[in-house]
Amino acid sequence: MSTDLFDLSGKVAVVSGAAQGMGRAMALALAEAGADLLLVDLNEAGCARTAEAITRLGRRAIALRHDVAEPAQVREIFRRLDHEFGHIDFLGNVAGESIMAAPEEISLEAVEQVWRNLVLGRFCACQEAGRRMLAAGKGSIVNIGSLASVTALGRGHIAYSMAMGAVVQMTRELSTEWAAGGVRVNAILPAQVLNPGLEKRIAEKPGLRAQFLSGIPVGRFGHPDDIKGLSVLLASDASQWITGALIPMDGGNLAMNAGGSVRHEATRV
Repeated sequence: MSTDLFDLSGKVAVVSGAAQGMGRAMALALAEAGADLLLVDLNEAGCARTAEAITRLGRRAIALRHDVAEPAQVREIFRRLDHEFGHIDFLGNVAGESIMAAPEEISLEAVEQVWRNLVLGRFCACQEAGRRMLAAGKGSIVNIGSLASVTALGRGHIAYSMAMGAVVQMTRELSTEWAAGGVRVNAILPAQVLNPGLEKRIAEKPGLRAQFLSGIPVGRFGHPDDIKGLSVLLASDASQWITGALIPMDGGNLAMNAGGSVRHEATRV
C-alpha cells in the first residue's frame, strides 16, 4: 500500500481549539502529513505557539483568536480562510467548553451557553466549510464528540451530554445530506483524555482516577496525541468511503459492559 493515501500535501485545514490538547495534536498531525492550517482558539498565545510549531515543520499556519460560539466570528474565520488560502479541504471542530451542574440546579442560561459552544458554533463552522467543499466537490469534516453523546455519565454532565448528542446527530445528518456532493462528515468520540480540565477534576476528587480507569480496558487515560492517526486518516484519501461514522477513541470503554472487568488490572497513565 502506498503511503501517498495519507499525504496531505497541498491541502488546507481549519482546526478549532488548536492551542492545546486534542486540537493542537490534530493540527500538528495534519501539518506533519503536509497540510497548511488556519488555527482558531480563544487562547491567543497558545494558538500562536501551535502555529510556530507548524511553521518549523515547513508548513504554513495562521493563528486567529475567535470565539466559535459566536456565528459572526465563525464567519469571519472563513472570510479570512478565503483571503489567505482560497480553499478548504478539512475542518476539525474541536473547541467548545461545557458547564457542569446537577440537572435540577443548572440554569437555562448555562444550558444555552453550552449549546452555543458545542452545537451552534460547530454547525455554523460545518455550514461555512460545507458550502465551500460542496462547490469544490470534495472535503472532509470531523466533529469531536464524546462517549457522553451515546452513553450517560452522570456527575453533572447533563448540558454537555445533551449537546454532544446533538453533535452526533448533526454529524449523521450532514453526512447523509452531503455525501453525494463529495463531502464526508465523521465524528470522533473520546473517553477520558488527559488535559488541564480533567487533571483539575481528578485532583479535586482523587477517587475519580480509579473510577475512570476501571472502565478503560487498556488501563490508561487517553493522551492528546492519540488523536493524531485518526485525524490524518479522516483528512486523507485513505478514508474516501468513510462518512457518517462515530469512531470511539476510548481504550475499549464503550465496548465493555458496566458490569464487566478487565483480565489484568492496569494503572498506566
